[in-house]
Amino acid sequence: MHDHDTGIPKNPWSVFGYYVAVVAVLIFALFPFFYAISSSLKKGQALFTTSLWPAHPSLDNYIAVFKEQPFGANLLNSVIVATAVVAFSLGLSLLSAYALGRVSFRGRGTLMLCILSVSMFPQVALLSGLFELIRFLGLYDHLGALMLSDLIFTLPFTVWVLVTFIRDLPKELEEAAVMDGVGLFTLIFKIFMPLLWPAMVATSLLAFIAAWNEFLFALTFTLSSDERTVPVAIALISGASSFELPWGNLMAASVIVTVPLILLVLAFQRYIVSGLTAGAVKG
Repeated sequence: MHDHDTGIPKNPWSVFGYYVAVVAVLIFALFPFFYAISSSLKKGQALFTTSLWPAHPSLDNYIAVFKEQPFGANLLNSVIVATAVVAFSLGLSLLSAYALGRVSFRGRGTLMLCILSVSMFPQVALLSGLFELIRFLGLYDHLGALMLSDLIFTLPFTVWVLVTFIRDLPKELEEAAVMDGVGLFTLIFKIFMPLLWPAMVATSLLAFIAAWNEFLFALTFTLSSDERTVPVAIALISGASSFELPWGNLMAASVIVTVPLILLVLAFQRYIVSGLTAGAVKG
């Protein structure tokens, strides 16, 4: 028997096993982040102890991260790049998804497969070609290079997801809008977009995370420290000597970079779940 409200088995042993499994998954998922927080609050020899929590927590590592390199500027660069990638991805993918999902034309299926196949290529396979393109456009060592390169990989994903949702929208809605003399852009951005909100939140968050965490392009297409994003800034953190790794600083920087993503997921979790599962069940 099952509890119809929660889906949890009513059998006591099954309930016990369910919650043990939940606790085990939570510990497995959250312990690395807890360890990073704990290590970031340790300093000196305390970093090499086995205690799970420091006896004397200190924010020295967080202060050092911002003092020893332009980490604040790197954070701002990541915010600018990720936000721009999401904005361009959603704007372009909405128009593309409408054309691919609602307009019948020859070769539509082939075009969809071509769009999907772009995301299958590994980044390193496109690195040399992208480098030549970015150099030709004069974007080397500018944030525009990262926006362009990240957009190439996020746009196919957002288009593919939004096409699925736009196909499921009722045709009567579009027909009524056309009869009322509504223009194409008004139809897409004023009528369709509010209905696609859960899907857009889910895809935009995944695109934001991909752009926020992107490393290879950010390392290759930026040279000056003021143009770097946080993944590259963290990778280039070094100690007093080339053989010394400042674990405290690395853990502090990792926590700083991870917290915004956690807050975004917690803030939009309801839309994320509904956006990713809305098209999964029909009937």
